[in-house]
Amino acid sequence: MKILNIIFLCVPFILFSQENIEGTIFEINSNNKKTPLSGVNIHWENTSIGAITNFDGEFTIAYKKENTNLIISYVGFKTDTLIIQSPQKITHVLSPSNELDEIVLETRKKTTAVSYLQSLNIMNMSSDELLKSACCNLCESFETNPSIDVNFADALTGTRQIKMLGLTSPYILIGIESIPSIRGAAQAFGLSFVPGTWVESIQITKGAGSVIYGYESIAGQINAKLQKPLSDSKLFINAFGSANGRYEINTHVNTKVTDKLSTGLYVHGNMRDKKFDKNHDTFLDAPLMKQINLMNRWQYVDLEKGFVSFLNVRYLNDEKQMGQINFNPSTDKLTTNNWGSEIDTRRAEVSGKFSYSNPELTYQTYDVQVAYSHHNQESYFGQNVYNIVHNSFYSTAIYGSIIGDTRHKFKTGVNYTFDNYNETVGVKLIENNYERRENSIGAFFEYNFDDLDKFNLTAGLRIDAHNVLGTFITPRLHMRYTPWEKSAIKASVGRGKRGANIFAENQNIFATSRNIQVLNTNGEIYGLDPEIAWNYGVSFLQGFNLFNKNADVAVDFYRTNFINQVVLDMENPLEANFYNLEGDSYANNVQVEFNYNVFKGVDLRLAYKYFDVKTQYISGKLEKPLTPKQRLFANVSYETLKLNENDSQWKFDFTYNWLGKQRFTNTSSSPLQYQLPAYSPAVGTVNLQVTKVFSSKFEMYAGGENIMDIKQENPIVSAEDPFGPYFDTTMVYGPIFGSSYYAGLRYRIN
Repeated sequence: MKILNIIFLCVPFILFSQENIEGTIFEINSNNKKTPLSGVNIHWENTSIGAITNFDGEFTIAYKKENTNLIISYVGFKTDTLIIQSPQKITHVLSPSNELDEIVLETRKKTTAVSYLQSLNIMNMSSDELLKSACCNLCESFETNPSIDVNFADALTGTRQIKMLGLTSPYILIGIESIPSIRGAAQAFGLSFVPGTWVESIQITKGAGSVIYGYESIAGQINAKLQKPLSDSKLFINAFGSANGRYEINTHVNTKVTDKLSTGLYVHGNMRDKKFDKNHDTFLDAPLMKQINLMNRWQYVDLEKGFVSFLNVRYLNDEKQMGQINFNPSTDKLTTNNWGSEIDTRRAEVSGKFSYSNPELTYQTYDVQVAYSHHNQESYFGQNVYNIVHNSFYSTAIYGSIIGDTRHKFKTGVNYTFDNYNETVGVKLIENNYERRENSIGAFFEYNFDDLDKFNLTAGLRIDAHNVLGTFITPRLHMRYTPWEKSAIKASVGRGKRGANIFAENQNIFATSRNIQVLNTNGEIYGLDPEIAWNYGVSFLQGFNLFNKNADVAVDFYRTNFINQVVLDMENPLEANFYNLEGDSYANNVQVEFNYNVFKGVDLRLAYKYFDVKTQYISGKLEKPLTPKQRLFANVSYETLKLNENDSQWKFDFTYNWLGKQRFTNTSSSPLQYQLPAYSPAVGTVNLQVTKVFSSKFEMYAGGENIMDIKQENPIVSAEDPFGPYFDTTMVYGPIFGSSYYAGLRYRIN
């Protein structure tokens, strides 16, 4: 209770002197769905009081009784005037400007956009961006985004890991509907448990992020918003098949139960039952797998009274088999007959959200979220065993309002988390059990100042009492300044702290013959101390016209400096050692990105990234293994013009990724045939997709991944002797399977 007293003493007694109007602006898209419009101008007639809608089409504008005519305007749409008699919640749909005998200016909504107005460096990806590639799950949805690096985690599981600012996903707070979700036992494979068609939009925050969602984020935050039963299609079907033996089906069925209550049933299934060994190393190039993923989502909306609520129930069963092509689980499991592995995961989740916005004082908001998950993974890798059961509970309550007027906003609240871990770690048939309980209660206060012109600031502070990590404070600060038109300079600084789940986060080490050791034994988690880091960032965004077409350029620099880090040291080819950092560890990241609407229907995105990521190991300060120093990215998308919503349409998308050389861990002490060079070669891949939209109901797509057939030769060290001391499947820097082609269809009834 002392913690709660401290935080709430920071909140003054405030007289709210100004009323506001909140609302959402929509358009009807080509699929006859209502989608939010960002960048819409809102202002009171004959005044300078105005606002602009955000990526979700939402706005807030000050209200006075003398103001009655609210003007809503957007290029390419009819300008509307709403008569306002009192503060209220507004939901409005704009109509396209398509009358005859008039000049019509058109604009296209970006599938990915960075806000010029927010103090946080947030990138918004819409569901249209996810359709540009074979986006089968949340991890694969970042293939066309230069801010997130996607690569294979190992040569067996087919699982892809993501990196941001040169750091792997454990340093990114990944949430579903603002609930921290891809963490703990779900860290390694959790991104593959969220089907891409379920995702409505994704928000990517570079840097430390907001204190509202917790203290664990260090490199950034990713939040995925799911499809809403009220706005999603009544029926949606996506069928997918690829030449590498992967087949997938997604079905959404949404029903409006009453005027205010809607529900949706979301079903996802995928499988691969064909064996491939294109490089003839006796190991499967891609795992055999089966997954069934179910979600029932309920949505209640009463805008007149200010209520919005969600209830989600999910169940997942995921099975993978990897290893040598002749491996038979019924006869070879945990033997030396053939090397093999299985990972079976069952996961159940229940989550709910309740939101209330005061219809009389629209700046006052209340949010309550509760989530429970049960995660049970049983797995083995050769003769190594790893099982984990993780029960997690999360809850938060948030109150938002203003201080004096809408230039000064704040959010404050509390959250509580509970995690129970039970792990079995068996290395070469010698088992150890690890069990621990973690619980924490935290309180936070976040203040936002916006002068509605050139400057805004978000300052946050939270204090947490954790039974393992102790009591600690997490500060975060974000600022935005606009020196001239279409520009934004942003700066941020923040602290993050987390307990490393060393086995769940690094499961690929079990698919080696390395001796796994924890060298420090004085800490609270596996004998190790918690990780603590500061993140500093500055970015510049400038929009301009190039040959009368819209363009923008963004330059980012971020540095993450670790006060303490749990180091995974694999510099000895026979060992995998965990220990606390003694010395320096940092990650510097520079990114330059250029976006250009070349001509009508054609968009170009180019990016260059430079990484300087180093850690102090026992053997010295070294570059982080398998982290490229340089990356080049290019994406070109083209859409044919549609004169009306019934016209057919072609869409083309081309993506090129080039990764510079990456450092291998030291293998100089290995026998000559198992020694690797100091660095990998550079590697470049090309993806291509073509979509034919026949109508608002039906479309087909086909494409190829890695169409230049780039393959890493011999990705598995000692593949011919998998039970020998030098067997290692973690030295992966590029594609393993080579080129793969796919096709699919989408059908919807709105």
